[in-house]
Amino acid sequence: MNPIRVAVLGSTGSIGRQTLDVIRSLPDRFNVVALATGNNVTVLEEQAREFRPRMLYCGREQEYIERRIREASITGRWAEMEEMAAHPDVDVVVVATVGAAGLTSSLAAIRAGKAVALANKEVLVMAGHIVTAEAKRYGAELRPVDSEHSAIWQCLWGESPESVERLVITASGGALRDLSQEELERVTAEQALRHPNWQMGKKITVDSATLLNKGLECIEARWLFDVPLERIEVLLHRESIVHSLVEFRDGSVKAQLGAPDMRLPIQCALTYPERVPGASVPRLDLKMIGTLNFGIPSTGRFPCLGLAIQAGKQGGTAPAVLAAADEIAVEEFLGGYIRFTEIPRVIEDTLNAHRQVGNPSIEQVLEADAWARSYAEGWVKAKA
Repeated sequence: MNPIRVAVLGSTGSIGRQTLDVIRSLPDRFNVVALATGNNVTVLEEQAREFRPRMLYCGREQEYIERRIREASITGRWAEMEEMAAHPDVDVVVVATVGAAGLTSSLAAIRAGKAVALANKEVLVMAGHIVTAEAKRYGAELRPVDSEHSAIWQCLWGESPESVERLVITASGGALRDLSQEELERVTAEQALRHPNWQMGKKITVDSATLLNKGLECIEARWLFDVPLERIEVLLHRESIVHSLVEFRDGSVKAQLGAPDMRLPIQCALTYPERVPGASVPRLDLKMIGTLNFGIPSTGRFPCLGLAIQAGKQGGTAPAVLAAADEIAVEEFLGGYIRFTEIPRVIEDTLNAHRQVGNPSIEQVLEADAWARSYAEGWVKAKA
């Protein structure tokens, strides 16, 4: 069997590194053809030495990287992410970038008919109507990598779409789930980044603490599985063992369970439709876990969740504005410029100031994204 040829966009981030962990565990099944990062030059150099891809990209210090590659006798050449994504020598494109950076490269891969292993939430949040239509038009596969969407995807294998009654996305509640409202006012970035269950990148960890990530996941699920937002729910689940559930019209419920380790859904997306041994993920032992807890999230306690669902129902450019404003708000919180409790205020004020476009083109989506970033940055500067 010929190896599956993989491009990893965002290779130096949390998902990118775990993708390469999976590939290491299955060396005969995969060939890394392309690696791309935004700015982590050192790690990209290490990855290039190990995997020797044909194509490389880094958002900065290109000359430095190219010189180091020549010195290491690595034959990889410089390429833009869109070229990597559409290259005929690539079978699967892993989109593990953060924010709007993954949108154009995802569309390039889709239009080239590739399988796209999608870990970037913003791609479908910003332009789900365009991305899914193009995937259908060009016969490209969208394979979800998020543990929640991977769980739903697996539960739907072999099922008729008409039989689905409801999707239930689980949420751990994040690092701050047990703090009072008064305590949240004084939360530090270090506290927000201390997730109890998952090892993830900084932005997604903060989004987990605000529950904004669950709102984004509801919007994603709406496009991935063609289920209206009104039939998608969020359920608090502290242990992160049940990754999501699907309820069918006869009352049956399927759930996918596993240890809270992203290598499992990554491997599932890379090897689909096969299930193969490989990633060194701890096996789930329910006897050791003992109890699983569930509850209903409060939008009063988690206002970002309500804002995201509202933006998803509005549609148009509202979800793109939501995602962009959140990205800026999280950056400013991590930088110490706003409080944790001001993150939803930045998002809400940006959404309220936006003049929505109902059925946007890709250019209008990107314009809304740029406008929202500028507005949110201005909000923070005005506060200072």
